[in-house]
Amino acid sequence: MYLELDDDGHLVDYTIWNQEVAAELAKSLDLELTDWHFEILHAVRQFYQQFGHSPATRPLIKFLMKTVSPEINNAELQEKFKTGLVARHLSRLAGVPKPANCL
Repeated sequence: MYLELDDDGHLVDYTIWNQEVAAELAKSLDLELTDWHFEILHAVRQFYQQFGHSPATRPLIKFLMKTVSPEINNAELQEKFKTGLVARHLSRLAGVPKPANCL
């Protein structure tokens, strides 16, 4: 599958995103996405559409606690997405631009 990505590995056109695209992007993390992962990624996309920008980690976790589950925390996201760069990697897997505060 060919995906047009920017220099940071994010989709150039976030509107082409679907679960197949997310699964392809997840290969770089050696991650197999489950329904739980997709629920989180859909919420990341909802954040982007609602606020017009990709979330930093703290606002993302607060949003996920309100929209997905009050038990979600940074450690759980790091473990289940196999990354310490939660906001950056979740935004990339959700097909939205890199958060502004990420290097």
